[in-house]
Amino acid sequence: MSDILVLLDHTADGALRASVRELVTLARDLAGASSGTVRGAWAVDGAEPSAAALAELGALGVTHVHRLTSDADLRVAAVLAEGLAALLAELGDPTGGGVGVLLGVSSFEVKEVAAHLAVATGAGVVTDADALERVDGALVAGKTVFAGTWTTRTAVRAALAIVLLKPNSVVASDASDAVEPHVSELAFPASAAASRVRVVERTERPATGRPDLGSAHIVVVGGRGTEGDFTPLEELADVLGGAVGATRVATDEGWIGHDAQIGQTGVTISPRLYIGAGVSGAVHHRGGMQASGTIVAINSDPDAPIFEIADYGIVGDLTAVVPQLTQELRRRQG
Repeated sequence: MSDILVLLDHTADGALRASVRELVTLARDLAGASSGTVRGAWAVDGAEPSAAALAELGALGVTHVHRLTSDADLRVAAVLAEGLAALLAELGDPTGGGVGVLLGVSSFEVKEVAAHLAVATGAGVVTDADALERVDGALVAGKTVFAGTWTTRTAVRAALAIVLLKPNSVVASDASDAVEPHVSELAFPASAAASRVRVVERTERPATGRPDLGSAHIVVVGGRGTEGDFTPLEELADVLGGAVGATRVATDEGWIGHDAQIGQTGVTISPRLYIGAGVSGAVHHRGGMQASGTIVAINSDPDAPIFEIADYGIVGDLTAVVPQLTQELRRRQG
């Protein structure tokens, strides 16, 4: 029997991020296969778990929520990794029925935490996974590599597996029976080395009302063909309830912020629906979006490489096509 621990990513006001629902759903399936339970680790970095968050976790089947507190800043990766190491030690050796798997979202911040934790515990780490299952007792993760051109399967042979999943890899669902999570606290002293790092300032991004780019189910992306005008794309994204992304050339030109860049040197996404308008489909961009469920391409160049991987292609001027698409969607929505 082996329990699953999920790192509970949350907002500054104590609400769960959408990706946590997917992680817990997967954890519940894995735990059921090994007669284990699902536990959550909440870093108290200024935000306590809200009543709504605890109720949501209970509906998902999380039996325990462990609050991690420290005299150091838990927003620092090294500090959080030390807290998780202490929690894992308290929960027991995975070979003796403790926690054998730690799941987290595959973000820049959590990847850094995973690296520190792996050094401390000797765990095996898989990042950017899009699938996870038990095969003959071994934990096997699936992921795409080499700009999305290869699909690989990686077996973790260490006693502790740290697996970070890309958003939209799992269809989230509630448990058949809701539970009331038991909340406990683990206060740990951070080491002198970890305490040397401090977060001196944090600036929240202006709210747009759109979902986070990395976890959005629908993403509308603009490239050079927009010629700097992202207004039609933003209107389409708002109608669909999606996020807005961009290619590297669009961010380099200053048409949109660099945090919207999708590709090998930007954000890697795997939405259920990707709409690219004026996107040529250069290899470095494809490496960040090729795992999308359905790809729709709008480009005036019929030979654009994006059409090679598109499920649906529209050859036309995006300034004419996108507004028509937005208008038709609004009409259908009533």
